[in-house]
Amino acid sequence: MHLLHDPNAPAAEAIDFDAFLKVDIRLGTIIAADPFPEARKPAYKLKIDFGPGIGVRQSSAQITTHYQPAALVGRQVAAVVNFPPRQIGKFMSEVLTLGFPDAAGEVVLFSPDQALPNGARLF
Repeated sequence: MHLLHDPNAPAAEAIDFDAFLKVDIRLGTIIAADPFPEARKPAYKLKIDFGPGIGVRQSSAQITTHYQPAALVGRQVAAVVNFPPRQIGKFMSEVLTLGFPDAAGEVVLFSPDQALPNGARLF
């Protein structure tokens, strides 16, 4: 099992609060989810609305085990919005959608338990 997926792994190396603040994690609503058959690992192409400050960004997400595209539309998710874009095949992934691994290492999305404004920042 990869260290990032191991729930029994020790905590990562300590960082200071300023380092944490550099990671911009925002809440957005998925407005489109489409299959991504060109990806090496099964994935979806997501369009996520982060509100007027950030706008709509796209993400490639390996979440095909637990989610169907139609059920993702309207769901709020957290994503890192200030990583550099990453080219995945012919698709440019602009944000990193966040989740946790289940017991088999498959992604379960990280979402709030109530509706919040798009663009809200994690603190």
